[in-house]
Amino acid sequence: MSPNPIWGDDWEEVRGLWPLDPAAVHCNHGSFGAVPEPVYAVQETMRRRMVTNPVQWFHSDMTESVRDARAEVARFFHAEPDDVAFVSNVTSGTSTVLQCLDLGPDDEVVVSDHIYGAVSLAVERLCGRTSARRVDVTIPYDTSDDDVVLAFASRCSDRTALVIVDQVTSATARRFPVKRVTAAAHAVGAAVFVDGAHAAGMLPVNIPAIGADFWVGNLHKWPCAPAGTAALWITPAWQERIVPLVVSHADLEGFPAAFDRPGTDDLSAWIASPHALCLLGQLGWDRVRAHNEALVVWAQHAVADILGVSGDELRHDPGTSMAIVPLPPGLADTPKEARALRDHLDARQIMVAMPCFGDRGTIRLSAHVYNQPSDYERVGRGIREFMTTRP
Repeated sequence: MSPNPIWGDDWEEVRGLWPLDPAAVHCNHGSFGAVPEPVYAVQETMRRRMVTNPVQWFHSDMTESVRDARAEVARFFHAEPDDVAFVSNVTSGTSTVLQCLDLGPDDEVVVSDHIYGAVSLAVERLCGRTSARRVDVTIPYDTSDDDVVLAFASRCSDRTALVIVDQVTSATARRFPVKRVTAAAHAVGAAVFVDGAHAAGMLPVNIPAIGADFWVGNLHKWPCAPAGTAALWITPAWQERIVPLVVSHADLEGFPAAFDRPGTDDLSAWIASPHALCLLGQLGWDRVRAHNEALVVWAQHAVADILGVSGDELRHDPGTSMAIVPLPPGLADTPKEARALRDHLDARQIMVAMPCFGDRGTIRLSAHVYNQPSDYERVGRGIREFMTTRP
């Protein structure tokens, strides 16, 4: 491993662990993750056991394997195994919790304008079902942590039943002070749901220390587990009220066992998830996180420089492996403009996220250990080409 003075270790020899198409540049790990070959091999082994002896698998092997995997995942988050359940993703975990809440027309649900789209829709369904009122908190992109807490606190009242807050926002790559927001919400008697979709693996998360009532995070993103794997943590006081979206044979066992057997689903992704945690642990979680953060900060400035975007417009929150680059005004400020740019990049196999927030087009860069500087230089050149060739 050769150290780089800017981002530290350059793991050229481990890039082959990810079976990614070498013709593409994969700078959007934050959306769907990427599964290393050894982890995929474990998943395939589990699938082989399932298809070669289905009765033994579904009657005994699967349940035991899921329970053991759940315990390993809980330990990773400093949580008790009986406080954690597997769900397929944060979207599923959010819907699970919200469908169990018994709110009414006198209740309010407080969310920020950085909320993830699917979570926002789940809130709309909750409010439509219960006649509760949604309260949106406006948080400018460059707001300080203190002002984030004040913004949430200012919209909370004795009517607030639930506060939903992102630990790391999807659209803006902001790291919110969730522990402090939780304390502010609890001060008025509200329950708190933390969307940890990106925080899992990206940050060293101690779930119980946050103090929230509900936390859900994706394992298929930064921990590199197979798709369809997320952890749902419920504080003990709420566990009797939270049930799976689907009723299955373990339903009477309660949380979390009721989540362990959702029919005859293929749960090999859940069972393989500790192997992903182990693989990155062998590289060293602190080193992985430090590398990813330093590389994405470098990439953010490199792409901004290629596009002529001032460094004064850039922001990066400590510990995060994603960064936003504002695009030059008029380049992708409307859905039509953004679609044209995305088509241009997709045609050149340049994979980046283009989240929507406010009225300024942006791209969101991600960094993981398989990335290298040339990936982001190609991103910048691809956008620059679009700027100079569009009609």
